[in-house]
Amino acid sequence: MLSTEQINNLLEVEESYQASFKLAELLNDRDECIKLFDSFLRLEQDLSFDWFTDYFQEEHSNRKDKKQDFTPQGVTDLASKLLGKSESNADICAGTGGLTIKRWTQNRHAQFYCEEYSDRAMPFLLFNLMIRNINGIVVHGDALTQENKHVYKLVSGDRFSELKELDSVPKFIADTVIMNPPYSLSWNPQEEMKDGLFGEIGVLPPKAKADYAFLIRGLERLNERGTQLLILPHGVLFRGNSEGKIRQWLIEHNYLDAVIGLPEKVFLNTDIPTTILILKKNRNRRDVLFIDASKQFQKDKAHNIIEAKHVNKILQTYQDRTKVDKFSELVMFETIKDNDFNLNIPRYVDTFEPEPVKPLDDILADMREIDRVIKMSGQELATMMTELRGTNERADQEIKRMTSYWIDKYGINKQKSQSKKGEQLSLL
Repeated sequence: MLSTEQINNLLEVEESYQASFKLAELLNDRDECIKLFDSFLRLEQDLSFDWFTDYFQEEHSNRKDKKQDFTPQGVTDLASKLLGKSESNADICAGTGGLTIKRWTQNRHAQFYCEEYSDRAMPFLLFNLMIRNINGIVVHGDALTQENKHVYKLVSGDRFSELKELDSVPKFIADTVIMNPPYSLSWNPQEEMKDGLFGEIGVLPPKAKADYAFLIRGLERLNERGTQLLILPHGVLFRGNSEGKIRQWLIEHNYLDAVIGLPEKVFLNTDIPTTILILKKNRNRRDVLFIDASKQFQKDKAHNIIEAKHVNKILQTYQDRTKVDKFSELVMFETIKDNDFNLNIPRYVDTFEPEPVKPLDDILADMREIDRVIKMSGQELATMMTELRGTNERADQEIKRMTSYWIDKYGINKQKSQSKKGEQLSLL
């Protein structure tokens, strides 16, 4: 992994915030661009992952307003392997290109389509695709409103892609669609959006949460036998109102293929657990596979890491489509319907682990210890009550009555019962 200092030196910038602007300038000059690629490749030759994930997220991302959470390597590896081979792939909300790069490592000769809204992320995305000599379309614009700032075409060259700007977005329908959109982003749905699938569903996602809006935009990019994978917050599994109606529509139309719960703390800037939704067109079955992979991680300081062994277990279970005790369950449509189309994973995958029963001798020993502690506490209370005095005769009588009760019940603690005169009360 290239360090922040190395990247800044290669780009000849003093501060990381300048990197995006410098990259944008260099990408427009073919000769300078080639020099830049060569200088990077002298330090790092492994093209199988996004070199800029941590660099961009730490220095440039906007978690507060744009909900930018870039996909960690373990999740990108899992997501791409779940999708498998394809001739064409679309990445909506591509960021700096981590998911597309992982798809490219498995599908070197595929055609690629990327959409990204962030001005700062776009130069990094173009850099990542061009240095890998990728063919494809890159749209700089809003995936939800479909308003675009720039449209680029990348054409493979001898070593690196050439960059051309287009006037409009070419039609691109993909075998696979992969997405890690901003989680629960607020947006401004317009009535004119009620066309295509939005019109068929009959409702728009709520203003406060655009999760299902991204899902539908991705589904519109999918061909008639394609597969879509999204990484989303767990709220999409159970939130109601318009989101509940969209979820019901997806299930009734037999798009939903699998729900996979991921561990918490696998992203850099958010601790929330996430879920993978896999949708397929023209499915020939009416069940949904649920996988609870929330415990499939290796703890590393403040974050959790999904390692190769965890990826392999999830992938094998998905491919076998089998029930694994406390890990996965194959659920029929009727069962999901009976649960009001709620997809909350614990409804379908029972991960409860009963506590082991202690040996009887240990239980009795615990009970004896509890009795001893209760007796000691009662004795201490009785001792303290002998020192209490009321502010009037009635209060004094009540204190004496209560003191007599506690002494009768527990006696007096010998070690706590020295009177002011030095006299010691005997244990009753």
